[in-house]
Amino acid sequence: MVVLRGDETARFWDITLAPERRAAFRWQGLLQAPVIVLPYADRGAYLARYAEPEKAASGLFEADAWPVPYWLVDTGFFTMTLLLAAQNAGLGSLFFGVFEREVELSASLGVPQDRQLIGAIALGYPLPSERGRSAKRPKRAVDEIVHLGGWA
Repeated sequence: MVVLRGDETARFWDITLAPERRAAFRWQGLLQAPVIVLPYADRGAYLARYAEPEKAASGLFEADAWPVPYWLVDTGFFTMTLLLAAQNAGLGSLFFGVFEREVELSASLGVPQDRQLIGAIALGYPLPSERGRSAKRPKRAVDEIVHLGGWA
């Protein structure tokens, strides 16, 4: 995880959102967030741990052996826990994707090339709420999502 604070956050925006696109960026308050957290998954840490003697019999010391990439799952769990902790502390928080120039961003921060960025978290004090376009989408019924006793 990399934490950028104060003036350090400018590096994030300078790399991921070109200055000529910032004026039209819908979420101007996001650009003012005083903290940006970048959670990185570390596949190598999992493979090394499962290569240790007491875990080697699992066969999970190679990435292809994992039915689910738990290094991503656990990084997602960390991210959700941080978002909940921020809300509990009265902070505003937002998880968002980093869709452009991730490689350049990671390199500028000295992040090892084998780490995988899963997104970014902005932390600060919330501004008055403005609902996004997705908030207008109809919600799915519970029985479309929850399948008691099986999928049928």
